[in-house]
Amino acid sequence: MKMIINEKYLAMSGHGIHKQTLTGARFRQLKKESATTTLVLVFFFFLLVGALVFAVWIKVKPVFPLQCTNDKLAQTCPRNYPITQNLTKQHQNHASTSQCPSYFKWIHEDLRPWKETGITRDMVERARRTAHFRLVVLDGRAYVEKYRSAVQTRDVFTLWGILQLLRRYPGRLPDLELMFDCDDRPLIQMKDYRRPKSGPPPLFRYCGDGKTLDIVFPDWSFWGWVETNIKPWTHVLKDIGEGNKRIKWEDRVPYAYWKGNPDVASTRRDLLKCNVTDKYDWNARLFKQDWGKQSKRGYKQSNLEDQCTHRYKIYIDGWAWSVSKKYILACDSMTLFVRPSYYDFFTRGMVPLQHYWPIRDNSKCTSLKFAVEWGNNHTNEAKTIANGGSHFIFNELKMEYVYDYMYHVLSEYGRLLTYKPRIPPKAVEVCSETMACPSNGTYRRFMEESMVMSPRGGAPCTLPPPFDPPSLQAFNEKAARSTWQVEMMENDYWRE
Repeated sequence: MKMIINEKYLAMSGHGIHKQTLTGARFRQLKKESATTTLVLVFFFFLLVGALVFAVWIKVKPVFPLQCTNDKLAQTCPRNYPITQNLTKQHQNHASTSQCPSYFKWIHEDLRPWKETGITRDMVERARRTAHFRLVVLDGRAYVEKYRSAVQTRDVFTLWGILQLLRRYPGRLPDLELMFDCDDRPLIQMKDYRRPKSGPPPLFRYCGDGKTLDIVFPDWSFWGWVETNIKPWTHVLKDIGEGNKRIKWEDRVPYAYWKGNPDVASTRRDLLKCNVTDKYDWNARLFKQDWGKQSKRGYKQSNLEDQCTHRYKIYIDGWAWSVSKKYILACDSMTLFVRPSYYDFFTRGMVPLQHYWPIRDNSKCTSLKFAVEWGNNHTNEAKTIANGGSHFIFNELKMEYVYDYMYHVLSEYGRLLTYKPRIPPKAVEVCSETMACPSNGTYRRFMEESMVMSPRGGAPCTLPPPFDPPSLQAFNEKAARSTWQVEMMENDYWRE
């Protein structure tokens, strides 16, 4: 069969200007060649578009990997990483639409002692007495003067986290100078500074309590805890999230679970009395963690994601607060909080019966038994509390909020300084390269895994305003009522 191709088609296709008679085979060949040409053109079009998009992305979001020099040379800080950040109008407006979690309000409370007086150089110097290091940030660069060694690598990974903050928000922090104490318990006693404008020394640390004025800051483990092989927080969250999927809450072991080091505090040794015996079953399954043995065995039995197997998990303070709190809450089990004496930076945003179940510290065994009995008889309510705590951790304690909390507490602190910070004579400049390049093994791996590779395009979340007295009182009373409600139910249970 033959097909006639008109003159218009031939002129457009470039195959001739005269009327021709083509066989069906020849037509199919021309059609195939035309389709191939079209596909090639489409491929090159998308290749060109992809190249342009990549070029624009590189321009907008540059990547800054580690720049390590020869091992035989002293590592220096590179000068090509930006120390200022020009935000577009869109990015500047980002802050007004992204509200920080409610626990950011406590930044104002932590800094309230210096609201009227500001922070003088003398106040900062008086905080040096127990500090492990002094940090100075000038023009977006960090300088550190070390005074004494901290437990394990607390100081190392705290500084590493601050350096990542500077990479995330280059040039956004005001110039500042601070003292940091890496030990557990807060020291600046409120009773010593009751007079107005008494000027307590501003000292940063990982936790506080109701009797002290230390400024609370995220702990080192968010960037990895080398000594226990606990990975940086972003990776841990992902692993625990996967672990949560293995066993539904209803199918988990219907007891309260705790695993930790009881030797650090008498309250933990007291907790071990609640373990199951031949005579008593307090509905608790408690295990001693021996980190020395775990180290020799490659930490195979200490993976956090493998410990989300019980309906209930117990949190209890150690020597002070414990970094284990966030890992326990993430497990999608109903967290049983043995009444803590200390708080970290995020716990103050949590509410009993919404995020956790309160346990008496002076009658742990009976309190634990009732909590588990109540949960097993009110499974929907218990599961809701479990989900509430886990949801809080996965959504309000994401790494981006950890950095934003650091940003806001340091920014508000820096604005209170009444003097221009200067570089101390014995301080040295620190950056990601000076810390990570000389390191190896797990130290280097955790640093690389938690390293901020690019400045953030947008602004931090918007810091909420401080509590007014009525709202602060209402918040505290709500928490107290919920705890009282649990204790009344518990009393009724044991009277029956």
